[in-house]
Amino acid sequence: MSLKIVVLAKQVPDTRNVGKDAMTAEGTVNRAVLPAIFNPEDLNALEQALRLKEQNPGSTVGVLTMGPPRAGEIIRQGLYRGADTGWLLTDRLFAGADTLATSYALATAIKKIGNVDVVIGGRQAIDGDTAQVGPQVAQKLGLNQVTYAEEILKIENGVATIRRHIDGGVETVEAPLPVVITVNGSAAPARPCNAKLVMKYKYATCPMERKGDEPYSSLYEERPYLTLNQWSVADVDGDPAQCGLSGSPTKVKTVQNIVFQAKESKTLTSSDADVESMVKELLDEKIIG
Repeated sequence: MSLKIVVLAKQVPDTRNVGKDAMTAEGTVNRAVLPAIFNPEDLNALEQALRLKEQNPGSTVGVLTMGPPRAGEIIRQGLYRGADTGWLLTDRLFAGADTLATSYALATAIKKIGNVDVVIGGRQAIDGDTAQVGPQVAQKLGLNQVTYAEEILKIENGVATIRRHIDGGVETVEAPLPVVITVNGSAAPARPCNAKLVMKYKYATCPMERKGDEPYSSLYEERPYLTLNQWSVADVDGDPAQCGLSGSPTKVKTVQNIVFQAKESKTLTSSDADVESMVKELLDEKIIG
């Protein structure tokens, strides 16, 4: 069966080396000073979507993202790997969104896209680590959801069979379509960009990304696929009160790096006496046993 698949992807600040300027005075992430990358687990989700497309002839994959105009790069990265289209939600009214406002915006966009069979996203984004957006999107749309997925095994007769990771092992579940699936970082990594697709889509941009003096501007009239979809709050019939900071009850006051340091250390040899002493100490402290 042919499927209409939407991948939820996010351009995130690389928070793996956070400095003192990582937060703004308002308590939000200072994206201007941090390099932007494709959220890692969203790449795993994209790979699952592309595999579904290959398994189900006639299927399409679209990448949905929200952010400033530069987030159009996420859509291009999806197109380079085999996605068919993309949508960028960009509007000052979207700025400063927490998980509640983000999931609201994504849900309204998915409604506008219409007739979506499968929504796939990463388990969580590295700039928040909340794992809330995917489930919240499912709740707002009234769709079935499967979290912590490691592989979408098949979709037949309107039912998705999914292997998911749980505490202590894995389980295989079935869910009727339409369904929202969130994917773990332990799932298959994203395939590399295809050279032919890079050449085809390297000039693909959203209107707000363009300066107007590009030497290749004539291509946008000749090749409509180079103009990426760009939607505002009004375009998706969103409620401004539920978007961005106004729709975000979560307030982050500060971000800190915590470095654990041992108060004391001991050096042990491999002698039986030292090993026996260490085991006795661990048992006495109830660390083991």
